[in-house]
Amino acid sequence: MRILLIADIHSNWPALRAIQESFDACLFVGDLVDYGPDPVPCIDWVRQNVETSVRGNHDHAVAQRILPKGNTGFRKLAVATRPLHWTLIDPARNKFLARLPITARVQIDGYRFQLLHATPRDPMDEYLGPDIAAWEARVQGIEADFLCVGHTHVPYEVQVGDLRVVNPGSVGQPRDGDPRASYVIIEDGQVQFKKVAYDIDETLRLLKKQDVAPWAVELTAAVLQTGGRVSPEEFDRLTRDSFHDE
Repeated sequence: MRILLIADIHSNWPALRAIQESFDACLFVGDLVDYGPDPVPCIDWVRQNVETSVRGNHDHAVAQRILPKGNTGFRKLAVATRPLHWTLIDPARNKFLARLPITARVQIDGYRFQLLHATPRDPMDEYLGPDIAAWEARVQGIEADFLCVGHTHVPYEVQVGDLRVVNPGSVGQPRDGDPRASYVIIEDGQVQFKKVAYDIDETLRLLKKQDVAPWAVELTAAVLQTGGRVSPEEFDRLTRDSFHDE
């Protein structure tokens, strides 16, 4: 079977739509919403095409109407875009987000998969890259062939004994320096990391049509066009005028 593994869509419909892979099953490891301009078609695509999904921290925050906090980095961008999501997402779709499980297990083609957004220690919020020692300390008791995670927006695979930890990177907001949408295909137990270019300008045009501050559009452009490689100084420069908007 051909399994499509995706994460961190972040309401970027042009990026999600660009993935034209055939698949027999699709697994999604969280963060459908926030940051991007078009949550509705992204939610609908996941509802129609994904076999098993889990909740990300942004899904939880949007569904529970949690006000974002912080005036730096990506938190500032969430401050600018989350109210837009509360306007666009209707009660039925919000209920879908609210009911996503924090973790899930599924067996496909003889392989056992465990899904969560971040890490087993903190399933929605802990950031952890391809650190084998750190993962060894966190996967004790995990009985699976694949542990599928997201959250970092950076693709990687780590082998911990017989367990493979797989992060497909981000569909909608990559942060590994490559602006293309990132995803994984798993077939016959083999993991293939893949990328696809999409129309970033379309995403920005959609964001401009929404009631989002101009600085947030400019910051989103910098993030998407550089694959997330925006320096702290550039973040500060691009968000400096935001204080005048509040």
